[in-house]
Amino acid sequence: MFSTKIASCRKFSTCTVDYGKRNFRKFLLHNRGPQNHKERQKTNPLPDMLPYDYGVRSTGYMEGDKFVEVPELIPEIIVPDLTDCDLKPYVSYRVSTIDQPEWTARDLFNAVYRSKIENDFNTGKLNADGSAVEPSAEEKLTAEEARIKARQTGCDIYIPKSKGEQEEMFDDYLK
Repeated sequence: MFSTKIASCRKFSTCTVDYGKRNFRKFLLHNRGPQNHKERQKTNPLPDMLPYDYGVRSTGYMEGDKFVEVPELIPEIIVPDLTDCDLKPYVSYRVSTIDQPEWTARDLFNAVYRSKIENDFNTGKLNADGSAVEPSAEEKLTAEEARIKARQTGCDIYIPKSKGEQEEMFDDYLK
């Protein structure tokens, strides 16, 4: 004979038992419904069903039934050409740490103005009050003009160096 034992177990719950059933109809899902519903949503959407864009930002806006594309909203991906680049995409953990002193205002002054002041002093192109007889374009700026120029996007203070000077700096850096 075949016998079965039914084990009874007691459950205590403060909510009703759903037995795995959940009501998903209350959630507005973009892909819910048969094919004819999806086609109807494209032509005449229901007001309570929000359009779903999968997180992609739109490149324009709707003007009535027509989509107007805005060129400024189209993303432009700029990728540099790295064919002649000697750098590798890996930095070894055995590289020694480089301790550099903090960049101060005196260092900035020396990097930008020192050579000009030394040249003017050595050639005697300074007035009695210490100002340059032939001031450069940076020396002619007022305080407000210099502040505006310094806060512009892409303004680099560093003077472009020749290829030989860059290689010497790189060699000194590796020592």
